[in-house]
Amino acid sequence: MLRHAIAPSRRYTKASHDVVRHTRLTSDAKILLLAVQGLPDGQAGLPLSEHARKLGITGRAYQKSKELLVAHGYVHEWREQGQRGRWVTEQLLSNVPLTREEAAGLRQGRTVVLPSARKPTVGEPAGRVAGHQLPVDEEREKNSPHPPSEAEPEAEAGPEPEAGFGPEAAEGERVLLSLRHVRRELYLGVKEARALAGLAADWLSRGVSAGELRRALTSELPGDGVRSAVGFLRFRLLHKMPPELPAGPSPEPAAPPPVAELVVCAARGEEEHVFRPVADETECGPCRRQAAREHWARQRALAEAEPGPLPWRERFVRAGAPASGGEAAPCAP
Repeated sequence: MLRHAIAPSRRYTKASHDVVRHTRLTSDAKILLLAVQGLPDGQAGLPLSEHARKLGITGRAYQKSKELLVAHGYVHEWREQGQRGRWVTEQLLSNVPLTREEAAGLRQGRTVVLPSARKPTVGEPAGRVAGHQLPVDEEREKNSPHPPSEAEPEAEAGPEPEAGFGPEAAEGERVLLSLRHVRRELYLGVKEARALAGLAADWLSRGVSAGELRRALTSELPGDGVRSAVGFLRFRLLHKMPPELPAGPSPEPAAPPPVAELVVCAARGEEEHVFRPVADETECGPCRRQAAREHWARQRALAEAEPGPLPWRERFVRAGAPASGGEAAPCAP
């Protein structure tokens, strides 16, 4: 494939490769994120749906794009009741994924410093505002008319199943990954869910259904929110694990059905033969079928030998009535 790219000198939006090359965001979600990111401050106050409508992203396409942006930490929402009793929805859009705690800190005007923030080499020490640390090669990258060709992306299908990863562990992993749809603060990655799948499998092996496990993990959450989804779920899985099911007596193996003895067939055939009866029959199967065929052959022969019904004129003559018009014959005294 040939490419020709000219870096724009104005009217452009700086986009992170983490967004452009994101394999789980749709094209509409990426366009919506980049379009809102590049708006000036005076035009960014509209709801996300209005920005999407201006881009032609409406209906189900907008709902799907918003769900993906929320699930991956690019969009956060808070719904509160105002002073006059009206409900107001406040939205935060970020060009980097944020946790619920980081987004709440930005909303309240706090500066959130991540543990990965490094000390700058020039200028006064300052903490990095909420967001993930960019790789060194991304920070030093410059616009080039002919960027280097991309390497083949690695598959993101998740880690290979470990030895002994049975169906209960797989079901537990699916439950853990589905918690993000119930409570956003319980969002887990694939590796995190795989690490907790063994504990979830212990719940399922003790008679708990997948729905009951999901309710046990998402009910009665702390009032100030969950700071670490992995730590919270591990603590709850360990400390609320139900007791093991009592071992019941093993069922005795069923006795094999008795085998009937061979008996002599009672049908009069050319040769004497034996068979093994199923119930109390005295003739073998082939002899009974042959007797049935002979019986119905005789019945059919008798039916064909009977004369057909007489026409109605002859039946009238035999009954003493005239065949056509006229007076009826007098009855004998």
